[in-house]
Amino acid sequence: MAEGLSSLDAALGLLKLLSAQGGPVGLSEIAREAGMPASKAHRYLASFMAAGLVSQAGRSGKYDLGPGAVALGVAGMARMEMVNRTADALPELVEATALTALLSVWGNAGATVVRWERAPRFVVTTLGLGTVMPLLNSASGRAFLAWAPQAVIAGRLAEELALEPGRDAAALAGEVRTAGYAQVSGDLIPGLAAISAPVLDWQGEIGAAVTLYGTDPAICGADRAEVAALKAFCAGLSAV
Repeated sequence: MAEGLSSLDAALGLLKLLSAQGGPVGLSEIAREAGMPASKAHRYLASFMAAGLVSQAGRSGKYDLGPGAVALGVAGMARMEMVNRTADALPELVEATALTALLSVWGNAGATVVRWERAPRFVVTTLGLGTVMPLLNSASGRAFLAWAPQAVIAGRLAEELALEPGRDAAALAGEVRTAGYAQVSGDLIPGLAAISAPVLDWQGEIGAAVTLYGTDPAICGADRAEVAALKAFCAGLSAV
């Protein structure tokens, strides 16, 4: 496994190096900058070409970023813009609902809190910036469970299901999607209730989860004004 990760690191380093160049670069120059044999660099570049991440000029044979890499960059910029717009709008949601709001994005360890907007009647908890929320037992996590690509959450989900082998994650995700929001009451922290909805990108996949929480479990009800406000807020910021 370590060897495989080492090869992946080397390949991604090569792609990062290529992206830092001002234009097309020859194989020998790429290999020299990467500190690896040209034959090895060529194998990595061939794999990237097959994936559309790298392209090669016909006559010169030089390598440059391909359309797949450009698409990734555009998607990344759009997602960052989406997260920033959502974070900037959180005070409006807090004012409308009188509930504390959290903004979470998917990080290396899972659904991670990146923004915290406190309500006037703030409830002290152990949650904070950088907290990683569980997929199965938090409202934020359940939003990612329902709207994130399976390949993205598979590792984290497997870890949690190993601790709760009886849970039906697919059924839970379906229930959340049908309702249009996720909710928990005391599942993560006793005495706290939370509701969460996704901000979706143009592909209908979650870019961020917005979560409201308080001490009244009644906020989880589908007919509650807080739920309607949260869903409308996220829909207004989504790209779909």
